[in-house]
Amino acid sequence: METGFDLDARLAADTVTLGDWPLSRVLLMRNRLFPWLILVPRRAGAVEIHRLSPADQVLLTRETSAAARVLERLFQPDKINTGALGNVVTQLHMHIIARRRDDPAWPGPVWGRGLSAAYGGDELTALADRLWDALKTEIAAIRDMK
Repeated sequence: METGFDLDARLAADTVTLGDWPLSRVLLMRNRLFPWLILVPRRAGAVEIHRLSPADQVLLTRETSAAARVLERLFQPDKINTGALGNVVTQLHMHIIARRRDDPAWPGPVWGRGLSAAYGGDELTALADRLWDALKTEIAAIRDMK
């Protein structure tokens, strides 16, 4: 599955790797203003969702939904934003962002606004562990689907 897969350097610089799901590498953005996961399908050269195999398209949808459920459960947001833009980083990646009406970018997009705050080291580690524990449980249900 991962032959030729390399995570884009910009994604690597802006995120912490939480782990791998059946299709995607699961990343946490290093921006404490927004609970924000990114899924990167481990397919060499993947740029567009519609160019994935039909099976991978379904799996990416299931993984995106699973990530959204975890963010919803842990953060009780007003809205979950999902999107795969790719205008700056062309490697296919799916953003899943928990949004609140009181967040500093509401109701606009979170990117392109210069709004960022770093996690403290212990805070980042604790959040990454908490998220990955919840994400591992959620993905188990996907693995059991046929």
